[in-house]
Amino acid sequence: MTIRVGLIGAGVMGSDHARILSTAVSGVELSAVSDPEAARMARIVETFGPARMFTDPVDLIRDGGVDAVLIASPDQTHGALALACLDVGKPVLCEKPLAASVEECVRVIGKEQAMGKRLVTVGYMRRFDPGYVEMKRRLDGGELGAALVMHCIHRNVAAPSFMTAPMLITNSAVHEIDISRFVLGREVRRVSVVTPRRTRLSNMQDPQIVLLEMNDGVVVDAEIFVNAQYGYDVRAELVCEKGSISLTPPHDVTVAHSGSESFAFPDDWRPRFALAYRSELQAWVGAIGSGVPAGASAWDGYVATAVANAGLKSLASGEPTEVKLEARPACYS
Repeated sequence: MTIRVGLIGAGVMGSDHARILSTAVSGVELSAVSDPEAARMARIVETFGPARMFTDPVDLIRDGGVDAVLIASPDQTHGALALACLDVGKPVLCEKPLAASVEECVRVIGKEQAMGKRLVTVGYMRRFDPGYVEMKRRLDGGELGAALVMHCIHRNVAAPSFMTAPMLITNSAVHEIDISRFVLGREVRRVSVVTPRRTRLSNMQDPQIVLLEMNDGVVVDAEIFVNAQYGYDVRAELVCEKGSISLTPPHDVTVAHSGSESFAFPDDWRPRFALAYRSELQAWVGAIGSGVPAGASAWDGYVATAVANAGLKSLASGEPTEVKLEARPACYS
């Protein structure tokens, strides 16, 4: 069975998804693409083969030649498009965030719950990164004892001109929020945002330190620094009772020269998480065929947004903020 995927959004993320679907994922074909800019759609079709083009994304969702939908359009469109996919009963992989507000996330969860089956997957691709997967496996295996502290670093070369201080939480730290829940298997009960001296290379509060207190007492500290200049750099160390486990950042080569060793950092997230993206898309396609969900659920997308919102309140007030979640529906257990 070949899954015919319709792609909504032909920008940076959409184009990369088109490339991966067309070259590295089995059992799938890119059958349709939608974007407001015809030139961007045309580039995808010219590069990755015949796909029908739709100006209106809802027309793509409803089209009989599309079996499943991948949403990579601007963040504020995600919730409505995910709901449109549920309206016609089609599986959807939605890039984060699931929706722009907690209320819209709750609507998606409610509609999916009423349907009685999971159709929504949220694109938190780090759940498929080999380093984080192994970190979770070791913790669950018990050899390291109970988790105590998780240290995270999330650095970008330079922030785009439209980025604001709150977006360090809603656009960047949400990855740390989701992956800490995935690795630790616990929910966040309180968020604090600490604002150290800011870099002179930005006109906003950058960096920020996001502290997550989990419901079993584990503390996660995440440094979010989006104007770090030197490269894209994601790190994590999980400190446990009997030892620790750290990510080994992947790189193609290490150069030994003039008495030292060195390697290059990527410019953005795509090379760093290339394997994670491929694995995520392959797992999504496999889940459509098997009916067994894989990856982050609509519930996970809701929780990430709710925790991020608590972080925004802490950023504004300077005080810790409690996280209040809806009761978790049984279908997401």
